[in-house]
Amino acid sequence: MTVGDVLRRGTTVLAISGLLSSASIGIAAAQPQPEPQPVAVDAAAPAVGVPPPPPVDEGRVESTPPAVTEAPDGWQLTLSAKDETQAPIPPLTTALSSREYVVGGTFSGSLRGPDDGAENGGTLEVGYEIGCGIDMSTSNGVSLTGTLGLNPSIGLIGIDVISPGIDGVLPGLGGNIGGGITVGLKPGLINIIPVTKKEYTGADPWVMVSKFRVKIDGCVGESFIRSYAFLTRSTEQSEAVLAWYGVTKKI
Repeated sequence: MTVGDVLRRGTTVLAISGLLSSASIGIAAAQPQPEPQPVAVDAAAPAVGVPPPPPVDEGRVESTPPAVTEAPDGWQLTLSAKDETQAPIPPLTTALSSREYVVGGTFSGSLRGPDDGAENGGTLEVGYEIGCGIDMSTSNGVSLTGTLGLNPSIGLIGIDVISPGIDGVLPGLGGNIGGGITVGLKPGLINIIPVTKKEYTGADPWVMVSKFRVKIDGCVGESFIRSYAFLTRSTEQSEAVLAWYGVTKKI
């Protein structure tokens, strides 16, 4: 075998390899490429770099500890509350001197005592107290004051040193007008707003208040609100009353 034959065989092998490579590339290019799959996006998740929205203020209020007392006949009365809410809302009157709130909560009573066969009964009252710093409801409020006066006068003309006679009389009229604004304010007061008074029979009375609106008028400055509950146990010979007051919230 000569050198020329070897060179010709090498060229043929390279040519065949190039054809096979081109064919494989063409086949690979002809095959359909897989379509990109959609990526699931959580709509509730905040966008990158955007802070989450602040939580909605439902006006939740921490309730005070339960009130407990023991009657002379050995019965123990307990009164408490939970899930309280007190949220200020714009009043329907749109007046700056009006206060309106949406309130709620569950108020529970408990009576435990000697097993003497007596049936428990009484009342459970629930309501709210709204304190106002300055009261305008029982005063004159805002009023306008004014004064109007007339000052008549008479002048003489034609009087001089040479002739003492009077040539005429010149009447004159003057007036004054004054005005002002007065605001009648009184020290603050507490508005008691009862919501319900439940008559019960048993040992575990309760009252639930939900989305109840309370409103006062004629209030200037800061206002304060708190809940209250009264538990009464009545018999033919006695009556025990237990009071409970919630946290005072400033608005």
